[in-house]
Amino acid sequence: MDGPTGVVFPATADGRRSTTALGRAVVADALRAVDPIGARSAEHETDWRRGYVGHFRRLVEAGLLSRDAALTVARDGLAALHTRMRYAPPRGGPETTPAEAFASDDREPPLRTATVTGSGPVERELSLPYRGQRLRGDDLRRRLDAWVDAGVIEPSCAEAVGRVLANPDWLDLRDQRIVVLGAGAEMGPLPSVLRWGGDVVAVDLPRPEIWRRVLRTARRHGGRLHLPVPPDTGDDDAALTAAAGADLLHRLPQAARWLAGLDGRLVLGNYVYADGATNVRVATAVDALTVELTGQRPDAALAFLATPTDVYAVPGDAVAHAERGYAARGTARRTLRLISGGRLLHRNYPPGADPGINDSLVPQQGPNYALAKRLQRWRAAVARDAGATVSFTVAPPTRTRSVLRNRALAAAYAGAHRFGVEVFEPATSNTLMAALLVHDLRTGGGPAQEHPWRDETYAAAHGGLWRVPYAPRSALGLAVLLGLGGARA
Repeated sequence: MDGPTGVVFPATADGRRSTTALGRAVVADALRAVDPIGARSAEHETDWRRGYVGHFRRLVEAGLLSRDAALTVARDGLAALHTRMRYAPPRGGPETTPAEAFASDDREPPLRTATVTGSGPVERELSLPYRGQRLRGDDLRRRLDAWVDAGVIEPSCAEAVGRVLANPDWLDLRDQRIVVLGAGAEMGPLPSVLRWGGDVVAVDLPRPEIWRRVLRTARRHGGRLHLPVPPDTGDDDAALTAAAGADLLHRLPQAARWLAGLDGRLVLGNYVYADGATNVRVATAVDALTVELTGQRPDAALAFLATPTDVYAVPGDAVAHAERGYAARGTARRTLRLISGGRLLHRNYPPGADPGINDSLVPQQGPNYALAKRLQRWRAAVARDAGATVSFTVAPPTRTRSVLRNRALAAAYAGAHRFGVEVFEPATSNTLMAALLVHDLRTGGGPAQEHPWRDETYAAAHGGLWRVPYAPRSALGLAVLLGLGGARA
């Protein structure tokens, strides 16, 4: 079969599969009912790859009109994506929507479940790896307080982790099936859940290097790992490493049938990532899978990690924190702004804004990354409104492999501490985020909020981006220069 298969972008009139046309249309449709002027502006954007930033900000601003406005943007954005994206069966046949693919005969053999039980100890105490130490008890509480004082996390994040510390029995997740979509991801909860003796259902591509690493983690801890394999696969590690995997992008119905057949309450954790346009394709596949499975399993919970490099409405307390820092840096700020002709170090918010708009989008990450992450935010809002248990947490900037491959972003992270932003190591981030997942599962998704933007700010660990004095993009170039200088030194 010629051309791409699985979840693919729709073909335009000239036969091309344009990521730009898709992104522009989805953003315009998401805005249309709430902000028709913004919708027309998105439709007529001629330089989407650079101009997308303002339109993604407008999606947040339009949703601030009311709870209904925010949910309308989310529902219409999801509908626009799913009606446009296509599923091209790998073995041939007509293209359908991703939702229609689940009812088709994809002729793929069913997967069976292999289970690996670890031989390591089971921990029932929350501990956090941080700068060469393992923080527990009061040491961890002091670190949380220090992060709050520095503006690195929101106070509600410290409160949520504090509740997990006070209830160590919450870490026993044997009553849940934590489905880790993207099992090899550095930011996922797989190591922590296995350390706490829980059950992890691991889904990732059939690549031996992924499963070798995942199986090594499972053997080291005390939990149980469930993984998809072809029916005739042996149960030794060599056979599992060679054969395990479920391809969500190209064999979506096969993966859905396997997950639907698992027992217990499913927690669908979305930790997938791919480079470039493939990120939108796999994000769409996961979202279609989520809709299909929650239709069959209404008790399923959803879990998402949000990127800090996006646009968020933030509370007045964060704005005030940023303003205090802006006032305290007057002389240095004025000098740099003068030298740069006013291009550097803009204030993060207008004084007194409540909520403020934190725009931490990084243009170099591109519109496909922004759309894939916004899709998750929309699904979280819509699912929560429908009564589902949803864990949605803004994760801190983290030195993951994907970040370090981007030289400019890696340099910006290296220089970010000069502006009050803390960049986390993956082990610290994924353990902290796993603790917040536990909190949300044990509290029904956290406290009820009156607007989706407040749900997004709850327990956020943004690394300081919301509370720094300067608009992040106005400091980005300087952070890159400082980071490159530090690396050379």
